[in-house]
Amino acid sequence: MASRIDRKLVVETALRLLNEVGLDGLTLRRIAKELNVQAPALYWHFKNKQELLDEMATEMFRRMTGQLVGEGPEGTVLGRTWQETLVTACRGLRHELLGYRDGGKVFSGTRMTDESYALPLERFMSRFTEAGFTLDDAAQAWWTGYNFTIGLVIEEQSVHPEPGAPATRDPAYDLVDREQKLGESYPLAASAGRVMFGDVERSFEAGLRIIVAGIEATAGRVAGS
Repeated sequence: MASRIDRKLVVETALRLLNEVGLDGLTLRRIAKELNVQAPALYWHFKNKQELLDEMATEMFRRMTGQLVGEGPEGTVLGRTWQETLVTACRGLRHELLGYRDGGKVFSGTRMTDESYALPLERFMSRFTEAGFTLDDAAQAWWTGYNFTIGLVIEEQSVHPEPGAPATRDPAYDLVDREQKLGESYPLAASAGRVMFGDVERSFEAGLRIIVAGIEATAGRVAGS
């Protein structure tokens, strides 16, 4: 039974189904049905769903590696400055994750199953250390931008769950309804929702500016930024 499928086919099928059913609906049984095999056949390749998620996240990263390391016509992450490098990498990461339903959740908390992450990280660290950062400060700068991006994508995909449909909003995040419920008693909290759950693109770019400014004011100052 297991010889009919391989890990690559299982992962490709899982990523395709992810956009149809979301993370909660993605089960090994559902994937087996799609592949027209019995569920035990998948356990030959993956002991449990977490192992599959680890491989899915790794495959997602493999697909975005070219852009992250500056390869190809769109690979511009290694900008002229560390600021350009950080901002472009975070933008690219967000763009790729938004291409998958629940992409942020799949990517968060998973472990890479190979070393595909190493080349981008090596180049990021080189760009920062060449600019005068210590390795510790370089790693912290990237880790901060990376985690901000992952966290924002998770929140963004809660509000806009359908890939490629940013105008489609989960009714639970209806801004008018939220303001009506909070407005009289909590006017500031009501208005803050427009920033947190309104224009996500603007919030993301504002967050990146805050991160870059913070790095420039601390580690960047030492590095002669």
